[in-house]
Amino acid sequence: MPKITFTNWNVTVEVEPGTTILEAAESAEAQGVKMGHVCGGVCACSTCHCYVQLGFDSLDEASDREEDILDKAFDVKPVSRLGCQAEVGTEDLVVEVSEESLQAWYDEHPEERRAAEAKGEL
Repeated sequence: MPKITFTNWNVTVEVEPGTTILEAAESAEAQGVKMGHVCGGVCACSTCHCYVQLGFDSLDEASDREEDILDKAFDVKPVSRLGCQAEVGTEDLVVEVSEESLQAWYDEHPEERRAAEAKGEL
């Protein structure tokens, strides 16, 4: 099974092919992985924006809808994808969650934001 490493936290999870990056991030939330998803993962916002640093070419091509949403995201790079749309194939991935997505996650979890601020992590 392929593995996804989230570089922000140096956390690696093993997933079934066909799993989205967002689903993988949610499965690793207990390990500290944070990926925003304001729209619930239906390709209606850019809060699950991430950078696929390794394994990008193993992903299916982004749809026109995903490209349109990414046009609204911050700091888009050639390796940008929406976590809700990028399905894992058979290759391992290395993913960095964007600052935009981290901000959205903390906006969705204000109690976690307060705790992180109290610890000086934000």
